Amino acid sequence: MPSSPSITALDARIVFNSRGSKTIEVDVVTDKEFSGRACAPSGASVGKLEAQSFPDNKPEKALAAFNANKKKFIGLDASDTKAVFDALRSIDNTDNYSKIGGSVAYALSIAAVDSAAKAKGVPLFQLLNPQKPYRFPFPLGNVLGGGAHAGPGTPDIQEILACPVGAKGIMEALEMNFRFHSEMRKVIESMDSRFTYGRGDEGAWAPNVNNDQALEIAEKTIERCGYSLGKDMALGIDFASSSFWDEENSVYDYARQGIKRDTGEQIEFAGRLIKDFKLAYAEDAVHEADFQSMAVLTKKYPRTLVTGDDMLVTNASMVKKAVEFGACSGAILKVNQAGSLYDALQFARECTKNGIGIITSHRSGESVDSHIAHIAVATGSKMIKTGVLGGERIAKLNELVRLSEYDLIADMQDL
Repeated sequence: MPSSPSITALDARIVFNSRGSKTIEVDVVTDKEFSGRACAPSGASVGKLEAQSFPDNKPEKALAAFNANKKKFIGLDASDTKAVFDALRSIDNTDNYSKIGGSVAYALSIAAVDSAAKAKGVPLFQLLNPQKPYRFPFPLGNVLGGGAHAGPGTPDIQEILACPVGAKGIMEALEMNFRFHSEMRKVIESMDSRFTYGRGDEGAWAPNVNNDQALEIAEKTIERCGYSLGKDMALGIDFASSSFWDEENSVYDYARQGIKRDTGEQIEFAGRLIKDFKLAYAEDAVHEADFQSMAVLTKKYPRTLVTGDDMLVTNASMVKKAVEFGACSGAILKVNQAGSLYDALQFARECTKNGIGIITSHRSGESVDSHIAHIAVATGSKMIKTGVLGGERIAKLNELVRLSEYDLIADMQDL
């Protein structure tokens, strides 16, 4: 078994993600034998500071940049995320990978470690982090959606999420989420006889209800399942507040519900939902530049993962800024936000060093790759946010089931 699998060939192509949008897929071959593949995802709710998927928003330009520079990766140790990062940076030294594209940085860096893990004969999570113990993240499932992930008539709030905190193992956790999603459909039907079973990008139900009704549906679903709120099944919310922040007028414009809230009212609203629904998780409860308000919520609700996504954009320097303010007890890790896997792992280390819980996440536009299941385990993520239904979502969840066959992983994370 080679100790340093060497990249001997690589190729790329334009393919399509779960929304039917073009993206980049990369193949990396090590030692002329072991093939790794990764496909870059894309988001609908995008932070201002995250990596740019394609130069000038054109996938064809990303592919051309890859083809013009791919020889620079030949001979590199595919298991060395820093070496791949350095080669990428020798081509593109911009803050947001605007020359080669974050899609190329993502797909190439993950395809490299995918091939290296096969060459070494170890699971990817172990290649990325050789240190035990390993624990399973709790699956955080988007069960009711609105905002940028669903159409008009759905809630302003982007996601209501289920987290099976009472589960003793990964199989039980997944079954609880599937049951919750299924029962929620029946609850929606009881409130709307004309419900068409519409779902958003991530498989969440997308009913024609307002924010308050959406939370009422979630609470009724917990009762219908016979679960205890906060003990068996906890709820989470991704507000995606930047998407309805009106900077010019300094208000949060919940246009679908016809409500506007100033900063103080938004903090009060988020806090009320955290208390009333015993939220285990609250993501982007204020807009991405408001570290002060995020710090207020973080301090006031220590038992909730007050989580930054658009605020942190998987960027280690933004974690340092959050720490200065005392903002964020949780942080979303999306590799493609950062660009390369090395960037994302640096972010994870900064979070861990500062006691910030990691939530590894999919994007709304996804592939059937399952690498983030391994990344979640390798980084000690508290949760993995990867939807509930849809083939591209199930691919990640089924990989967690397969990982349960490794004796290296046994317990669920502590929340």
